[in-house]
Amino acid sequence: MSRIATLPDTTTPAARVPLPSGLLRACLAAKTAADNKGQDIRVLDLRGLTPMFDFFVLATGASRRQVHTIVEEIDDALRAVGDDRMGVEGYDSSKWVVQDYGDVVAHVFDGDTRDYYKLEDLWADAKVIDWVDELDGVDDEDAGDEAEAV
Repeated sequence: MSRIATLPDTTTPAARVPLPSGLLRACLAAKTAADNKGQDIRVLDLRGLTPMFDFFVLATGASRRQVHTIVEEIDDALRAVGDDRMGVEGYDSSKWVVQDYGDVVAHVFDGDTRDYYKLEDLWADAKVIDWVDELDGVDDEDAGDEAEAV
């Protein structure tokens, strides 16, 4: 009988690194949109309003190219923390691109389309998250952990 070393299975969900919370991933998507000059960025907390998803991230791009860049950079940022996009719609037309990450849905619009659909009004009962403050809290905690380690 031979002994064969087996590598751990990294494809099963149990073997993957745990994802940050939906709130932190939504805030990361918002920050990524801001870093790419997105405008009028909002994170809406939809928990308690619908069982379909927890957070919407809304951003506006000034051009087709900028909409594409914001969409691609959000996907890169969320992949970097272990999230996988379940679907994307509207990329070719670039008027309204929707990226589905399960509990987080990112919407990137051109200005006219955002004004027409007004998702903020449709989901007016949703709490608007101050994503900058949420991420500042994470940065402060991380900085504290690093200071303690020195």
